[in-house]
Amino acid sequence: MADRSRDGDGGRQRSSRRMAGVKMIRALFDRWNRSLMSGDPEKVVECYAPDAVLLPTFSAGPCLTQAERRGYFEHFMRKKPRGRIDESHVRIFGDIAVDSGLYSFVLADGRITRARYTFVYRRDGNGGWKIIEHHSSALPEPM
Repeated sequence: MADRSRDGDGGRQRSSRRMAGVKMIRALFDRWNRSLMSGDPEKVVECYAPDAVLLPTFSAGPCLTQAERRGYFEHFMRKKPRGRIDESHVRIFGDIAVDSGLYSFVLADGRITRARYTFVYRRDGNGGWKIIEHHSSALPEPM
C-alpha cells in the first residue's frame, strides 16, 4: 500500500482543483452565450481559434474560417437566441478541455431549439481558452 502520509488531504485538494477547473470551463459557455446575445458576430468569432471547426446547428456544412463563422453567426443572431445549458459533462486534459451535453436556445419568436453540443477548448498562449471544435446538432424527434 502506498504511503499517503505526505498527501494530507491531497485528495480533497485535487477534487477542489478539479471542480474549480470544471466551473471555469463551464463559464466559457457563458462568455460565448453573452457574445451571442450581444448582437455583434465579431464578439462570437473572437471566442474561436483561427483554425477552429464549427459544425453548426442550422447549417449543412462546416464553418472552417473566421469569415465563415462570422457569416453563420450574422444569420443566426437575427433570431436573437438566448442559450442555456441543460446538461454538461466536462473533461479536462491539460491544455485541452471538452464540454459535451445538451443545450437549448430560446429564439425571439418564442420557439425553443434543443440540441446536443460539444465544445473543445484549447488554452491559448495568454492563459485564456479558445474554442477549437464546436459541434451542435438538433435533438432528433423521439421514436
